[in-house]
Amino acid sequence: GDYVDRGRNSIETVMLLFCLKLLFPRFITLLRGNHECASINRIYGFYDECKRRFNVKLWKRFIDVFNTMPVAAVVGESMLCVHGGLSPELTSLEAIERIQRPTDVPDHGLMCDLLWADPEPDYDEWSDCGGRGISICFGINVLREMLGRLGLQMLVRAHQVVEHGYEFPFPMSREAVTLFSAPNYCGEFDNHGAVMVVRPGMRCSFLVLPTADHGPATPELVRRNDL
Repeated sequence: GDYVDRGRNSIETVMLLFCLKLLFPRFITLLRGNHECASINRIYGFYDECKRRFNVKLWKRFIDVFNTMPVAAVVGESMLCVHGGLSPELTSLEAIERIQRPTDVPDHGLMCDLLWADPEPDYDEWSDCGGRGISICFGINVLREMLGRLGLQMLVRAHQVVEHGYEFPFPMSREAVTLFSAPNYCGEFDNHGAVMVVRPGMRCSFLVLPTADHGPATPELVRRNDL
């Protein structure tokens, strides 16, 4: 998620992803992020980009598409992939399937949490949402209980810029990972980006995309770290 509001070329970015989805529908799944939402990207730049370069009608068409996007996926019957995190209302995977689309992003409830929630290593259970002012945070006990209930092994999520492009939010645990694929986030951070590669047997490794300070990303500069 969050294909827009992350730089000056959001239109090109999201259109490239849509084209790839059309070309390879069985191999690409685009999950919705919290910025694929009219009330958010109207403030953080995408609306202004569409209006400046084309017109408001184009922005509205994008919103129509965003409102149909899925919010979660399961990889290899082992990994739950979402943009944000977990929810007290996530009682089963069927609960996600029951979300009616097209829909805007509500300000509370299951869909909101899947797009907005964060892991919180200082707490074991549920806690307040910190500085976001929306949704909730979850601790390691919540994560383990929910993975067990859902019959899964790992939570893969994004939503937070991390220095090395990927991060395990709970110390001494590999049951959740945060991925952030955009190096030099918004031109204001010195973070790397990362992509997680999942191989047969659910063996995972990370391709680390260097910051602009290291020059163009060459094969020598992209590190592979095995999980």
